[in-house]
This record gives sequence, structure tokens and C-alpha cells, in this order.
Amino acid sequence: MQDHVVRVYPSAEELKKEDQLAWKMAEMANDPVPLDDDVVEMLGNRIIDNASVAIASANRTPVFNARQQAMCFPKEKGGASIFGLPSEKTFDCNWAAWANGVAVRELDFHDTFLAADYSHPGDNIPGILAVAQHLGKDGKSLLRGLATAYEIQVDLVKGICLHKHKKDHIAHLCPATAAGIGTMLELDTDTIYQSIGQAVHVSFSTRQSRKGVISSWKAYAPAHAGKLAIEAVDRCMRGEGSPSPIYEGEDSVIAYMLDGKNGQYTVPLPAKGEAKRAIMETYTKEHSAEYQAQALIDLAFKMKTKVSNFDDIESIVIHTSHHTHYVIGTGSGDPQKFDPKATRETLDHSIMYIFTVALQDGRWHHVDSYAPERAQREDTVKLWKKVSTKEDPKWTQMYHDPDPNRKAFGARIEIKFKNGETLVDELARANAHPAGARPFQRAHYIEKFNTLTTGLISESESEKFISLVKNLPNLDSNGVRSLNVALLPDKLKTNGGSKGGIF
Repeated sequence: MQDHVVRVYPSAEELKKEDQLAWKMAEMANDPVPLDDDVVEMLGNRIIDNASVAIASANRTPVFNARQQAMCFPKEKGGASIFGLPSEKTFDCNWAAWANGVAVRELDFHDTFLAADYSHPGDNIPGILAVAQHLGKDGKSLLRGLATAYEIQVDLVKGICLHKHKKDHIAHLCPATAAGIGTMLELDTDTIYQSIGQAVHVSFSTRQSRKGVISSWKAYAPAHAGKLAIEAVDRCMRGEGSPSPIYEGEDSVIAYMLDGKNGQYTVPLPAKGEAKRAIMETYTKEHSAEYQAQALIDLAFKMKTKVSNFDDIESIVIHTSHHTHYVIGTGSGDPQKFDPKATRETLDHSIMYIFTVALQDGRWHHVDSYAPERAQREDTVKLWKKVSTKEDPKWTQMYHDPDPNRKAFGARIEIKFKNGETLVDELARANAHPAGARPFQRAHYIEKFNTLTTGLISESESEKFISLVKNLPNLDSNGVRSLNVALLPDKLKTNGGSKGGIF
């Protein structure tokens, strides 16, 4: 890996295009380095993972509405498929990416990478796959594009913190998707560079979508980034350019949205000829909750066996990292995180709620654990209010450790009982983490797929999709166009819940 120092350059101080971060990323995207076998395997795993959660969320209102929008733009030739609908029905690729992106993100149940900032790199897949289907690309091209997108998003997340300045993490997603499309389409370096610049420029937004009362826009935001990326690449393929330099400019994102005119970042990127392996540092979710809650859910299951009566608990303190404390803990200062009538999206970002329910139930379910009747249960609310978080430098250090073998997102839990006794335990990594007790392998991804799609799709549809993924490197354009999962006709919501719109 090569480290690239990124800082603000006054307009009077020329920064050549070839020295800009966007150009370095474009060069890397245009480097035709072969993919390692384990990377190909993991990319297939994440395609399965995305499809699992997309089908499970297909009838939720935000996903229904996004699909209804996309269905207003059918495509007779080319086009891309939409999760839930038959593959022979195709739509404009940017709208298919929109609908599929919302479906993938709605349950907050797919892959993650945490470092200086947050990310869900699997959000790159809907946009790149939609363009691949639209333009008739084969499996090898799709894989190359996805490997680039994962690499760029992970490397940006390692080097540039957006959350510190309350900017949403889709600002790293959009250029990653644009670059991945550029790789897949074998565009020249300058076109990819211009596409990255446009993608960065249009995708900066605030983190209010993940603060306070969290609405369905949390699911829409990554899909919006994918749609913006597709449109940016389309414009630049036609010869349009972008603001430059996009990161280092005197009036651009670092100077006015991040650390300011004296800001400086270091972003690692693979050297020429070096394999794109960033996906191997990412991890998926076994439980439908914010990633920083994964290990704590596993730990709650374990600690439940040692608690005989929840009424005997006086307090629960979660000693954890800075980010966990301030984003999903009591350090956030959000009273909504203790509101029994809060939205699912808000409850998903309350470690106090999540730990309480996991401790009481000894299980976690993507629907049941968030149901209003579950959140409003009197004994749950009573225990929930006894939970707090506290930042611990040990866990903050582990959270930011650059070594993926030491990086961890867990916590130490201290349960104090009314009789003065305490129960203390800790877990550094979720069981499903690559360094956890039971790392997810292909069989686990297929099990997750089967669990989330049972009763919603036919057995033949399931077998078809898994078979295509297993043969991903050898798929022709027809095979890529078939990388879709259709619901049983009577299981797909087709009306209701939408007030209609412009389209």
C-alpha cells in the first residue's frame, strides 16, 4: 500500500492533476490487476448477503415506495432488474439501483467497515450490478468493478473522518461506486477521475439522517449515492468534467466541510500492480442491528444465562469505545434512544435498547426485536432505563487499531445487582467477525439467505440464484442479468402504503 497525503492547496499554489487524490484513485481503478481467489469468494458472499436482506425487506414501506418509483421507468432493451420482480422485467439502471439500494439498506443487516469513519461497502453492489445488467457486462467485469469500489471506500474510511464534522458516510460511498463502474466499463483514467470528482461534489450531506428521530432516509441515503454515481459516470463518459481539485481545492470539501484550510489526511491505496484486497477487511452482520451492537448482542446472550431475575438488576454500564458511546450510546444525548415509541431506525441505533432486549430474550430477530409491542413492554422499559454507556480508552484504542487482527468493536459489561453483587464480562468481536468465535463463511451466508427468504421465494428461485453466484467468474452477460431474486407472486406487496407521487 502507498500512503497519499492530502491537504488543502490555495488557488495560487498549483496542484497538478496527477498529484490529486481523485487521480490516484482513478489510476488504481484503472489498474487491471487480477483478483485473488479469496476476494472473488468474498464478493460472491456479499452478493448473497445483499440479496438476503433485500428480499427480507421487500414489503417494508420505504422499499415498496422506492420500487414503485423505479417501476415508473421501464426499459424495453437493456435495463436492470429489481429485487422481488421477475428478472425479465427491466428498468432504467439508475432507478433499479435506487430501488435495490433501499432494499439492501433498509434492515441495516449487511456488511460494514469501521475505522476513522463508518461504512457499509455492500452499498456499492446495487449500483454497479445495475449498470452491469444494463450494459451486458460479464461476471469477471462485475467482480473487478466491485473489488475497486470496496477498495476505495475502505481506504477512504481509513484515512478521512466524516463523522467528526457531522457529514454522512455516503460521501465516501458515491466516489467508490463511480470508480467501480469505471473499472467495470474499462474507462480511461481521466474519465474515471472526472467521475470521482463529480461524485464527491454531489454527495456531501449531513449526519442528521442518523441523529435524533431517525427516519427512513437512513435507508434511502446510500441508494441516492449510488444513483448519483451512475449519473456522474454517464455525464463524464459524454465528456463533461468535474470541480478540481475536488478534495484539495481552496473552496472544496476538506477546506469547508472537514478539517479546514489546515487539514491534512493520509489515505492508503494499493500501489500499481498490487491486488485489491480491501473487502477482506470488512465484515457482515449476524444480527439486524448497528454493527457496533453485534458483539454486545452475542455477549447479552451469554450473560443472560447468569441472570435469574431482571428485577434484581440495579444498573448496567457498557464500557466501550468513543464512537459506540457517542453514536449509539448515552453519550449521544438523544432522548429518543430511550423512547419506547421510537422508530425502528432509532431503536437500531440505541445500544441501551438492543442490549436490554437481547439480554431478556436471548435471541435477536430482524422484525420481532423491533416490534412496537416488544419495545413498549413494561419490564423492558424499566430495565432499559437502567442501562448507560461509558467511554473506555482501551476500547477506543482497539476500535482504531490499524491492524485488522487487533481491531475490535466490543465492550465490557458491568451488571450491578441490588444486593451489591456484580456480573462482569466482555467480548471484543462478534462471533461472526473474521476474527470471532465463528467467522462467517460461504455456508453461513447461504444459511442467512435461506433464513431470510424462506416462504418468500420458491425453492427453484433460491437454487438458481445461489448457483449463479457460485459460478460468478464464469457468468456471461445473460448470467449477470439473471443475478436477481423474484418473490412468489402472492408474497410481493403491490399496492397500499403509498400515497402516490409525481411519477
